Amino acid sequence: MVTLEKIAHLASDCQFDSFGSVGPLDPGSNINLEKLSILGEGTRHDVCASTYSPRKSPLPGICHAFTQDGRCVSLFKTLYTNHCSHQCNYCINSTNCSHRVQTFSYTPDELARVTLSLYRSNYIEGLFLSSGAGRNGDLIMEKMLETLERLRRRYGFSGYIHLKILPGSSQAHIKEAMELADRVSINLEAASSSQLDEICATKSYENDILKRQRYIRDLRGEENLPAGQTTQLVVGAAGESDQDILDRILYEYREIGVKRAYYSAFSPQKGTAFESRKGQPLWREHRLYQMDWLIRVYHFPPGDIKWAFDEEGFLFNSDPKLAIARELLDSPLDPNEAPYRDLIRVPGIGPRSAMRIVALRKTRRIAANRELEALGVVIKRATPFLKINGWRDATLKMWSG
Repeated sequence: MVTLEKIAHLASDCQFDSFGSVGPLDPGSNINLEKLSILGEGTRHDVCASTYSPRKSPLPGICHAFTQDGRCVSLFKTLYTNHCSHQCNYCINSTNCSHRVQTFSYTPDELARVTLSLYRSNYIEGLFLSSGAGRNGDLIMEKMLETLERLRRRYGFSGYIHLKILPGSSQAHIKEAMELADRVSINLEAASSSQLDEICATKSYENDILKRQRYIRDLRGEENLPAGQTTQLVVGAAGESDQDILDRILYEYREIGVKRAYYSAFSPQKGTAFESRKGQPLWREHRLYQMDWLIRVYHFPPGDIKWAFDEEGFLFNSDPKLAIARELLDSPLDPNEAPYRDLIRVPGIGPRSAMRIVALRKTRRIAANRELEALGVVIKRATPFLKINGWRDATLKMWSG
């Protein structure tokens, strides 16, 4: 099991057969174990995957996330510095937080060596690097880019890198980040300019965030940034509705070309300006991910997804696809006749299984539920909405008031 002492030792003596020696740290320099802990723990609200392992990592900052294909990957998640000049009312690193922890910062070479040591020892597969803005955001961006440059070009690091771009970063810094990282992101934090003003008075929604996202969109080519750009929102900090959030995400996918959006339920932190505000339930975050999936993967149009919201624009704590199906499917569908756009609305039928149904019925009729199950349909969820040869196998109170 990896320990902080082991990481410190590895970072001080990076000598491995597969890469050769990169030499010792500067004379008299030691890895500060408290720094490793605080800067690693400082990324706990930065999301790199919609699913993660609940097991506790032996080192703060090592995150076990799951990809869409079910593979578990380990990333070293850390802040470059927890010093920040912004006044984000929900953040413990904000200048207006009365309960701030001790301030730490890495040097580019120090962070590069720690990352490389973890990578060469097979503890991680990549780096997720975020940061506070320090006293000067441009200077901190330069330091983070220097870290990535050392990893890639001096030490030959070939692992995955996700870099959080600081709000207001220059176009030149963003261009360099896109040449060094696999993925970059700028946190939206809120769904609108007015909501960001309530969360943080020191950031401009249009200039510091949206304009920088457009830089990434316009600079991206075929050779750089293979994993694209992402973004993240704090859910419920400014009283926004779920519909507000998803309207913004529709814009992000359509106009900005964001590959993924991540959601983090607001949790009040001691000493912050929002300490007394009500925290948001994790199920709200989960339902937003489900809706995001319907938008991004199932390609549900806005006219369909509107049925998942209540009158105030909030999601229920139930499967939103089920709520949509209850509104849009007037009667059970025959899988031998229903068009793809209707099949995809049925709970338990995804894009792949819908395409398989359409392909199979070109050669023969589907006669039983077991044939649908063989095509990947989740029968228990789907059969209340289906009929085969005029027969239904299940009932559901979905067309009654």
